[in-house]
Amino acid sequence: MSSFQERLLKVIPGGAHTYSRGYDQYPTNAPQILSRGKRAYVFDHADNRYLDYGMGLRAVNVGYAEDEIDEAAIRQIRNGNNLTRPSMIELEAAELLVGMIDSVDMVKFTKNGSTAVSAAIKLARAFTGRELVARCADQPFFSYDDWFIGSTPLTRGIPQETIQQTKMFRYNDIASLEMLIAEYPDQFACVVLEPAALECPALGADTSGCCGQALCTRDYASSTDNYLQQVQHLCKKHGIVFVLDEMITGFRWHMKGAQHIYGVTPDLCTFGKAMANGFAVSCVAGRREIMELGSIDFEGRERVFLLSTTHGAEMSGLGAFVATMDFMQRHQVVEHLWNYGQKLITMMQRQAEAHGIADYFKVGGVACSPYYLTQDTTGASSLALRTLFSQEMIRNGVMMPWIALSYRHGEEELAITERAIDITFAVYRKALDEGVDKYLKGPVIKPVFRKYN
Repeated sequence: MSSFQERLLKVIPGGAHTYSRGYDQYPTNAPQILSRGKRAYVFDHADNRYLDYGMGLRAVNVGYAEDEIDEAAIRQIRNGNNLTRPSMIELEAAELLVGMIDSVDMVKFTKNGSTAVSAAIKLARAFTGRELVARCADQPFFSYDDWFIGSTPLTRGIPQETIQQTKMFRYNDIASLEMLIAEYPDQFACVVLEPAALECPALGADTSGCCGQALCTRDYASSTDNYLQQVQHLCKKHGIVFVLDEMITGFRWHMKGAQHIYGVTPDLCTFGKAMANGFAVSCVAGRREIMELGSIDFEGRERVFLLSTTHGAEMSGLGAFVATMDFMQRHQVVEHLWNYGQKLITMMQRQAEAHGIADYFKVGGVACSPYYLTQDTTGASSLALRTLFSQEMIRNGVMMPWIALSYRHGEEELAITERAIDITFAVYRKALDEGVDKYLKGPVIKPVFRKYN
């Protein structure tokens, strides 16, 4: 009988509907297919259980199959799920988001982050009458649309004109953005970046990195010139739309978004991932004078054809969004993510020191969204060692392709993780001493954004 991988590849290009779920992103002992998830665990076709740190590509931040969130979605399914005119839950969800996020006057829902960010780009171009986009080079993904993919090595099928319209700058390097704007004066429609990824915005003399605490110790609340604020000031000075992509940071850093922590007010912002605990809900939102370009209630004004999707306001997802926000507030989910993340970082650092690999396996970042790095004895980033780490963690019942946290990661899950880390780091140390090829089974995982297969 064919393997699940062979069957998937036969009927789905790439074998999955997101490249980061592809077989080339995992060691060969990873489950080829999953049947279900519950709390912080996933189960394969044979019902083998794995503690999961992938959490639906960061979309699940409460837990898999949360009863009260699922029931809220099911109630909306029973109401018809997709009606001919706007639904009651559509209005409730929109008013909820506008009331939560300080920078938001209007919102348009859609089903995935790519379309939301691309809608922000279109609005910015319409608002400014300009075409160029400046996007952060240090952040891995904004959209599957050509304006972004054309700035990666994967340019096949994308017109050269489109490729030339997106320029890149560096995170926490305001000079790189200043130089870009000077090089193309009055040509940028927008600047697009995430509030934070591997590090927080620079603040004063503290130019990079992260404070590494369970609750941020930097005084962003009283800052006036942190990196994001500098980006905002630069955009305002040059008439450029400031777009903040909060797909990952939204509802993890703070219920009001990372923009609230860092003291910025973007012109447009996008949310997704953790909005609805795994249900397909994303949005573009922001200033009324920009968002209403996509409206129909201004007689005689030239229209912008904004998002128009049959399933964009699907009632089940929006019901899940409302229920997820309620659950998160009642259970202080964001606070839990910060605290658990700090415990996880501390534990992994301690184990790395104990196994003598602290110089070759590094864990850190913002506590609510940690990261790890695998490096060889020369200090170079090593995909082979990353594959080995993932392989051994899976062998010990833990899937950690990256670190995405949920409310259902608790003390028991931390103990399970530590046991797996302890055993895995012993192998990692041997691989450093004797060569990774001796311990690695199968091919090395590959970068998603590579020119050739």
